[in-house]
Formats: sequence, C-alpha cells, structure tokens
Amino acid sequence: MIAKIKRLVLLSVISLGIMAPGFVPALAATALASSTITQSLCTGVNNATGTNSSSCGQPQNGLSTNISSLASQIVNIFSIIVGIIAVIMVIFAGFRYITSGGDSNKVGGAKNTLIYAIVGLIIVLLAQVIVHYVINTAAGAATNG
Repeated sequence: MIAKIKRLVLLSVISLGIMAPGFVPALAATALASSTITQSLCTGVNNATGTNSSSCGQPQNGLSTNISSLASQIVNIFSIIVGIIAVIMVIFAGFRYITSGGDSNKVGGAKNTLIYAIVGLIIVLLAQVIVHYVINTAAGAATNG
C-alpha cells in the first residue's frame, strides 16, 4: 500500500515537472494582453487630453523592467509548483497519520512529513516576498538613478 502511495506521489511530481513548461505560453499571453491593455489606455488618455504622448506606458528602463517581470513570473511559477507539491505532501502526511495504527514510529514520521511540508511552504513564501522586494527596490533605484 505504501509503495503504491510512493509511486503516486512520484508520478504526480514528475507530471508537474513535465507540465510546468506548458504554463509559459499562458504567461506570455497574459503579458501580451496586458501590453495591449496599456496601449489602449494610452490611446484613450491621449485622445481625451488632445495630446500625442509617445512615452505613455513606456518604462524608462525597458531592460530592467523586462528582467524584473521575467523574474517575477519565474518565482510565481516556482511558487505554484511548490505549493501544489506541499499540498500533496500534507495530504500524504495525513494519510500516513491515519494509517499509522498507533505505531509511534509511523506517527512520528507522519508528523515530521507534515512539519517539513509546512516549513518548506513557509520558506517558499518568504523567498517570494524577498525576491519581489529586491525587484521592486532595484526597479525603484533604476528609475531614480
């Protein structure tokens, strides 16, 4: 029974790893749609004010903005994948806890699995916060400097 669960978890992780590149076109389509929205907004503002500002919606430092958006997208994809894996591990730990039958070694293993899954999720959350903070700080420094 445990061998089947291990195979199922392994198959799920491998499947997520194989499917992860499939998320990239969706992110690219989202970025394209947001640039189209920005262009439409700029056209509307230019028409309403009677000006023809070609710099509307254009970043002052295009390279750092592209790198920062790419880094943000990579961190977001990584966070989604790790979040899914953490949920699977929490479910797996719960299943191990339920099927432990009161054996203290099995209960301890299930608790450790649950703790490690939660700690891993917290580390990924903090990593995402730190990366976004660094990106925003660097983008602010590039704009001001």
